[in-house]
Order: sequence, then C-alpha cells, then structure tokens
Amino acid sequence: MSFKVKDHFYKKAKQDKFLARSIYKLEEIDKKNKILKQGDRILDLGYYPGSWIQYSSKKVGEKGIVVGIDIQPINQKLSHLKNVTLFEKDIFEIKTLQDLEIGECFDVVLSDMAPKTTGIKSVDQDRSLALVENVFEHLHIFLKEGGNFIIKVFDSHGAQEFLKSKRGSFKSFSFLKPKSTRAVSKEFFVIGKDFQNE
Repeated sequence: MSFKVKDHFYKKAKQDKFLARSIYKLEEIDKKNKILKQGDRILDLGYYPGSWIQYSSKKVGEKGIVVGIDIQPINQKLSHLKNVTLFEKDIFEIKTLQDLEIGECFDVVLSDMAPKTTGIKSVDQDRSLALVENVFEHLHIFLKEGGNFIIKVFDSHGAQEFLKSKRGSFKSFSFLKPKSTRAVSKEFFVIGKDFQNE
C-alpha cells in the first residue's frame, strides 16, 4: 500500500524549518504528557536527522542539555544549537555515562528509532521489538530514578507482551498514536513517567 510522503505534516515541517515531520509526534506527546521541561538533561537515541533534537533544545532552554546518539554521521545542520552534543556511536555499545562525557543520569530518554524495514511485516515487527528490548535493557544506565521516557514501537503481539512485563518500571505507563502518524503505519509510542530503577 502506497502513501503520499509529501503530506500536510511533511509540508508543515518544511515551512517551520524542522528536519523531519516526526517533530509533530514529539510535540503532541509532550503537550499531552508534560515530558520535557526547562533545564532538563535529555538523551535522544537514534536522533537522525534531528527534528526531536530541535524540539528538545528549544524546550529545555539554555540551562538544559540535549545529547543525541546515532550510527549515522553527525548532522551538521544541528551544530548551531549551543545546548546540544551529538555522537556518532552505536547506542548499544555504550556501557557507562562517561562514554557520553556525562557525569549524571538523564531526566528524559527519547527513542524514535526504527529498524531498516524490509516490507515484510513479521520481520519488521521482530526487528523493532529487538530494538525496543535493547533500549529497555540499557535504560538503567541512562535514565535517572523518577525520569521520563518515550519510545517508538511497531505494534505486534510480541511487543504488547513485552511491554506488559515492563509496566512496573514506571509509575505511569501509557500508549499513544499521534495524529501526525501516517494512517498506514503500525507504530505507536510508549510514554513512561517516573522511572523506578530497580
């Protein structure tokens, strides 16, 4: 099934000078759930091309910091943002915060990561779930006690079962499919608030 890539949100992102339409997903999630605030320390996993970095940088202000990690080469279009540091790294090879030149855990961890899709539904679902499981496994390294978390998930029975097992990791645990998500997409976002680092 095909869809028009250059839809309303694509055009709006161009007009608003954002690097991708996914900015509007984070904006909606944040407005509804109050995830990011002034002065926060934000970690964006798989940030490329960087629209979530653009949003986070503005939201946390001068006293906040935003760190982005991706296996893609660093996007120089973000180099003017003074409160942003970017790394070309594999997230899952990071073992300590010192690898990110950071001394303390983050207030918020964001992940809009998706696997390289094949178009084969079951394969793409499995690859997405493997990413999600890996992020959850590493969360205790990055996210402070009481911190907030947003992650993209491709819906599947396996994903639903895994997420059920993780509900206890947060005091508040909810799902949202933002309005700017394409109708054909099976993705949704998990919003965890008040991390219980056990």
